[in-house]
Formats: sequence, structure tokens, C-alpha cells
Amino acid sequence: MKLVFATNNLHKLKEVQEMLSNSIEILSLKDIGCFEDIEETEITLEGNAKLKADYITEKYGFDCFADDTGLEVEALDGKPGVYSARYAGEHGNAEKNMEKLLVELQNKLSRKGKFRTIIALNLRNKQYLFEGICDGEILNEKTGVKGFGYDPIFKPSNASCSFAEMNSEEKNIISHRGIAIQKLVQFLNSL
Repeated sequence: MKLVFATNNLHKLKEVQEMLSNSIEILSLKDIGCFEDIEETEITLEGNAKLKADYITEKYGFDCFADDTGLEVEALDGKPGVYSARYAGEHGNAEKNMEKLLVELQNKLSRKGKFRTIIALNLRNKQYLFEGICDGEILNEKTGVKGFGYDPIFKPSNASCSFAEMNSEEKNIISHRGIAIQKLVQFLNSL
């Protein structure tokens, strides 16, 4: 089975490819000749995931899946949430996003947060949604050099280190994206 993963994020693409079985071939946007930047204009993770999946299916005719992920921090009323990738203004600037978040949490007692991923799968003219959640806390400073995004300042519950200190296998078992992808894979394997 061939599926397009509607992302330009090479880190995400690599993570997902490591989790999928060999019977599923993942094509990137580049592989299908899609070089447009699909703007995330919805106000929910679900809305953005659907928007990206629908764009690829409608414009390119492929079965595909797309995700959107947000870091939801309790003391900040769920922010940055759907705006996680552009929290500090510039899309995808992880350093600035982490700096802004750490500054905003300086005088907060609670550092609880959760990563939430929604995957929208367009398959055979139907759409399916899968959710993955990873609870944890925001650390006071960055630790580790692996991963991407907020990984250096997020420590999952029941873990002794940040996502950025884990290898990809460890992270994929407990991460929000890993959980959502596991649900997607179970669904695809049941067909």
C-alpha cells in the first residue's frame, strides 16, 4: 500500500517511517511533486490535519494522511496548542518557541503539559481520525540534543529524561505521535 504523508518536516517523516510496517510505502510531498506550503489556517489540531489531508487528496488524487501536533500547557490555558510551531512568531523556530515558553512559565507553579497529535487519514474516499496524547511536564531548561521542536524541554510522565535525551525507538513507544501512528498502523493492518 502506498500512502502520502502530507508533511515537509523530515524529522516527522523519519519518525513515522521507522514505525510503519514494510507493507506500507510512505511517499513524501516532494515524492509526489507537491512543493506548495499547505497553510495551517484552522483553529484546532483536528481542523489542520483534515485540511492538509484533504488538500493532497483533492489536488493530487492520493490516499494520504496528515497530522497536526500541539503542546498544551496547563498553566497557560492550553497554549501554545495549535500555534506550537509558530508560538514565537516565526514558523518552525524551535529555539525561539522554547525560549518564549520558558519565560512565560517562570512564575507558574504548575509545569504540567501534554503533547497531542491528531492524524487525519484519507483512504478510499473516507476519512478517519486518530489521536495520541503524551502527558508530562515542562522542564526548567533544555536537556538533550535529539529530537526536534520542544523535545529538549518536555519530560513525559513516568520517564526519567526529556524526549531529546531518548533514542527514536524509546520516544516512538511513548510519544503522542508514536501513539497516534500505532493506532493508524493497527487500523491499516486490520483492512
